[in-house]
Amino acid sequence: MPHRLHHAALALLAAIAALGSVHAQTESKPSALVAKRQDRVQLAQAPDPAPFLDQLPDRASFDRMARVFDPGTPEAQPHVLFVIDRQARDGQAFFVNTRRYALHEDFLKARHLVTSWEPGVRTRLYQQPQRRFILGMVSWQPQLQGFVYEFWEGDRQTPELLRTAQAVLERGLSFAPLRFKANAAQHEQVAQEAGIEAVTQAQLIAGRSALAYNPGRAFGRLRLVEDIGQVDDLDPGDIVVLREAPLALPPVAGVILASPSTALSHVNLLAKGWGIPNLYLRDAWQQLQGLDGQTVWLEVRRGSQVIEARAEAPAGWRPVARQAKARLLSAPDLRRQQPLPLAQMRLKDMSACGGKAARLGELQWLQSQGRLPATAPVPDGFCIPYGAFAAFMAQPVVKARVAATLSEGGFEGSPGQRRAALARLREDLLALPLPAGLEAQWEQQWERQLGRAGVFVRSSSNAEDLANFSGAGLYSTVPNVRAELARAVKTVWASVWNAEAFEARRQAGLRHEQVQMAVLVQKAVDSRMSGVMITRDPFDATRSGVVYVSAKRGIGIKVVEGKRIAEQALFDERSGAIERLSSSAESTELRLDEAGGLKEVAVASGPVLQDAQVLALSRLALAIRRELGGVEQDIEWAIDAEGRLVMLQARPFVERKVY
Repeated sequence: MPHRLHHAALALLAAIAALGSVHAQTESKPSALVAKRQDRVQLAQAPDPAPFLDQLPDRASFDRMARVFDPGTPEAQPHVLFVIDRQARDGQAFFVNTRRYALHEDFLKARHLVTSWEPGVRTRLYQQPQRRFILGMVSWQPQLQGFVYEFWEGDRQTPELLRTAQAVLERGLSFAPLRFKANAAQHEQVAQEAGIEAVTQAQLIAGRSALAYNPGRAFGRLRLVEDIGQVDDLDPGDIVVLREAPLALPPVAGVILASPSTALSHVNLLAKGWGIPNLYLRDAWQQLQGLDGQTVWLEVRRGSQVIEARAEAPAGWRPVARQAKARLLSAPDLRRQQPLPLAQMRLKDMSACGGKAARLGELQWLQSQGRLPATAPVPDGFCIPYGAFAAFMAQPVVKARVAATLSEGGFEGSPGQRRAALARLREDLLALPLPAGLEAQWEQQWERQLGRAGVFVRSSSNAEDLANFSGAGLYSTVPNVRAELARAVKTVWASVWNAEAFEARRQAGLRHEQVQMAVLVQKAVDSRMSGVMITRDPFDATRSGVVYVSAKRGIGIKVVEGKRIAEQALFDERSGAIERLSSSAESTELRLDEAGGLKEVAVASGPVLQDAQVLALSRLALAIRRELGGVEQDIEWAIDAEGRLVMLQARPFVERKVY
């Protein structure tokens, strides 16, 4: 049985209750179609006999017509569809009996206002400026504690249509103030042109006290962790509370962030891959101090998010199994040691250069064939194959040093001792010699192919981008290398022994001796904007034909580290709509330093991407998915100084569905 909750746990329960849907990073309108697709509860009750009302003079009249989205939760949204007939004098309003007619289509057909709902009819009803009907919804908005009117995100509004809707609705709904809620970037623009103040999704999301990033359940010790890199006794069964998202994370049972992050930060991707609960809770540090060190039950799910102090897990619960039943790394080709230019690489070279490098070679070839729209060539580079790493690791002095680390006293039993021992090992590996001739090969390739331009030196391992194991952020990247290329390569090689990578493989059942590390040496791009996008909705797995785009100014390291929220947008292929979910919270950006490495410079506030750029990126993402076999993709991109779209990486999007 649960212990009596500490007062901090009671406060947390109240805060978690505000989460509502597990897809709380969007604020789209209530929809019967979405509810059916997501198997969400709607309360319709017995329908009122009236098919519609022409006015809603009081709350009782509204409730007579209303269907309720997520009933019985703090996110409950009673809502009433409306139809405005512009052919009638001053525009006739039909406040539809939404208990009876869940969709505009149902009402219009029943009233013989339309005879079919074919694609051409939908275009006339939602996209033509001179349409007869204005179709929308009046709903209670829990975040605002007030009523809003809103439209489907694919509805192409005009200033005239919006002014008409507002005037008619204000006459027809007289019992409460009514505000306009914009569900698409186009709505925001039209509202500005019409002189109507709009409530945006980004504003509503920013006002939330809690956001769910990944659903799941966990039972374990709650740990408040200031710096994940300085904790020596973190256990895979712990639930960690972090002030902000770290760049990497060892295996844990659950994550609670005290600062909002971005859906595709490395920590959030790792949580998805591990299938663990992950959420943001405002003031989590203050609320949970009284539970630090206690065992708790954490449950993040749609409409029911709970955390409570417990001595035992609920009956029947089993922890997420991370041990693979038969997980094998791809068989590496170790025969080649010489650098391989990106232009010569295709997917077939994955066995020698890893998935990251091979997919970039494939993208470069696709771009050269005109099969990827409106993109600049992939930044040139070359791969240092697995064979070179294997030759380095096979040297007796290296083998002896690794063996000594793995056999140290206390290494197996203490995470803290493992972390310290692995740090010493990495330092020693940097000082050990390379096999003869390798450094000269790399220097010659750098000079001949890239003119010794600044390069990013990146991992391309056979122990990342696997099923249920993304490896996001576990291995090192050395940015803008202008000298000492060999040291940068060895830094990436040594990152096989990063503590977070070691612990993640250990939990996943991956054998460390099977890990091979190729290195991608790629010309640096001084990005003006950069980010990550995926070819699906990260907040709603049931929604297809959607691209999610996150962006910040400058070089994209700040996007994937996730310490501050990025600009986020969704593009819906069916409707053509762009939904703006958040603005970038960064006050600085990273740029290439002429002396090597990166420099941080101040940046002005304002939108990072224009709508046209979000559209171009989304179309590129869908094209990449199509060309790479229809598999959902996680894509890193940049926009260079000339305004061109640049592809930096594409890999399968890894998500573990356990709950």
